[in-house]
Amino acid sequence: MPMFKTVLAALFLIVPLSSQAQTAKPAASTEAATTAAAPPPQVLLKTSQGDITLELYPDKAPKSVANFLQYVRDGFYNGTLLHRAIPGYLVQGGLYTRDLQPKRTRPAVASEADNGLSNLRGTVAVARGADPNSGTAQFFFNLVDNRRLDFVGSQSGLTWGYAVFGKVIKGMDVVDKIAALPSRALGPFAGDVPNPLVVIENAHVIGEELPASASSAAPAEAAPAKSAAGKGRKSAKPARD
Repeated sequence: MPMFKTVLAALFLIVPLSSQAQTAKPAASTEAATTAAAPPPQVLLKTSQGDITLELYPDKAPKSVANFLQYVRDGFYNGTLLHRAIPGYLVQGGLYTRDLQPKRTRPAVASEADNGLSNLRGTVAVARGADPNSGTAQFFFNLVDNRRLDFVGSQSGLTWGYAVFGKVIKGMDVVDKIAALPSRALGPFAGDVPNPLVVIENAHVIGEELPASASSAAPAEAAPAKSAAGKGRKSAKPARD
């Protein structure tokens, strides 16, 4: 009988421990679910024509999003222009200062144009040169469904397309207003520069502190690249960095 009581007491000691272990697991699962459900980052661009809010796709374009967010957090975009606007096509910016001098950028990022996202109206994509992996700070807004800018193969820079990494969730009317401004040739560009100039006065990640101004950043040593736009709007080439 004493032995029975000892065994019974031991069982009562084990049961609570097992119950605690079982109740601890859902807590960990809940924490993991909360982390997994974290909302995508959003960026507010305050421009001289109005505010534009972007939602980014870190799950689909992690390198492009990380690159863009770093420029935002560094204050790089403050004081830069949306220097290229072509109605029915795109609005591009993120590199040139008010006097149309390019700012020094970080190394280029690998293209993620093959991420399955399409250059539909309202999406934001990485601008680049002929090399698919040459994108740095510049980005562009798609004004229409530009499916011809999507990835179709890795044969060349043309077939690689342009990497979508976010979309406009508020302020698309501002983007359209910028595209509707009169345009002109100015500085190194043969055309498509909005008149008046459209300035990104501030860019910051929503929910984070505003970055310090980077308006004093030194311009790049290289001469500004010519605009990739063709002479006629219908023959305009894709966005380039």
